[in-house]
Amino acid sequence: MSKQIASILNDLKAGRTSTARVLKILKDLPYKDIGFARIDNHRSLRKGFPEVIFGQGKTTDQIVKIARRIVASDGILLVTRAAKSAFLKLKKIYPGMKFVERAGIIWYRTSEPLVKKGTCLVVTAGTADIPVAEEARATLEVMGNKVRTLYDVGVAGLHRILDKRDLLDKASVIIVVAGMEGALASIVSGLVSKPVIAVPTSVGYGASFKGIAALLTMMNCCSPGVAVVNIDNGFGAGYFASLINQ
Repeated sequence: MSKQIASILNDLKAGRTSTARVLKILKDLPYKDIGFARIDNHRSLRKGFPEVIFGQGKTTDQIVKIARRIVASDGILLVTRAAKSAFLKLKKIYPGMKFVERAGIIWYRTSEPLVKKGTCLVVTAGTADIPVAEEARATLEVMGNKVRTLYDVGVAGLHRILDKRDLLDKASVIIVVAGMEGALASIVSGLVSKPVIAVPTSVGYGASFKGIAALLTMMNCCSPGVAVVNIDNGFGAGYFASLINQ
């Protein structure tokens, strides 16, 4: 832990943090045990971004208790797969709390992030893929990325994506979200020289097997430069794209 402690002390010396904050961080390292959860207060030092709460399966009270600890420690909160009830309770505590309802994302920052130079582009094959894409977009924005979106440009009408080559060319990294057969990621990758992150979605008819068909297509992509995350994992794609963009 010596490197992390040295980093904290350097921030203190440079005036980037306060003595009280340093003492609190050191006291709670490497994690805080609150009974039903062990909050990883070490994560922002280790990975550059604090622990993210996966809201699904947690009660509203559990989310709120974990969130209060993370905000106090890091000043940044990101909750994925969250219900509106959790947002409403958190907003009473933090009036600046935001909710992207379509994506189930709750987020909050006590200060503005340093915006990364590159632009991330989020692309969907269809309109039904937008909720997963919005999870990726919100994750990217909370992590300090500039984001553009290009929705409903799937392979059934290939001219729609070809007409937006300028957006593809300007992006630093591209997230492609697609259900059905999931072919769009391969096509986009074949048009650009930057990394593509493919997100299969559970959108599709019976033989799509709730996203497995799209997942296998993306994993078998013949165009190099494509990484694939799990089905409907917009958060994972956004997080990975942010790491590439920085």
